[in-house]
Amino acid sequence: MTTQQHTRLTQAERRIRSRNALLESAARGIAQHGYANLSLERVATQAGYTRGALYHQFAGKDELVLAVVGWVKETWAAEVGQVLTDHGNPADALLALARNHAIYCRRDVAAVLLNLRIEFDSQDHPVGRLIAESIDHIVTDCARLIEAGRTDGSIPQGPPARTTADALLTALEAVAIELAGQAPHDIDLAERAVRGVLGLPPH
Repeated sequence: MTTQQHTRLTQAERRIRSRNALLESAARGIAQHGYANLSLERVATQAGYTRGALYHQFAGKDELVLAVVGWVKETWAAEVGQVLTDHGNPADALLALARNHAIYCRRDVAAVLLNLRIEFDSQDHPVGRLIAESIDHIVTDCARLIEAGRTDGSIPQGPPARTTADALLTALEAVAIELAGQAPHDIDLAERAVRGVLGLPPH
């Protein structure tokens, strides 16, 4: 590897490091203050960079927040959502989703999508649309598992799968908001909520 190639690699690594630091700082800012009160100056300072460095990475507030939403989606998918495809048994997958989501919600970053979802409710805005699409994707995956579970007998018959999936996520979100960080009750009650919505017997 030439010196020039090594320098390029180092610059690329520095850019990734600064981008991740800015995303984490922005995520904390959204979790604490919401979109409307998000200060780009504060985001940059708390990440250890200048506002100019932030604008070198992101064109403005909307681009930064959209990147944060994408980053949160990726972390949630890796730490929580992967169980929707990794488990063979549909009921087990949905119960694992409940447990993993409760654990994920112990972190401040979990409040990002909730705050943005409330702020952009019923608004035609790129951030609101991206969040709505993300939630719709999760509901679709859950509905697919509910249908599969009703077919193989691991989940009792009940209301339409899509309706049940909507109720499941709503119940899970409510428990996560109320009990965020209250281990181990957050996990226990998240699983109970999902069992109740699905019509599964208590553990």
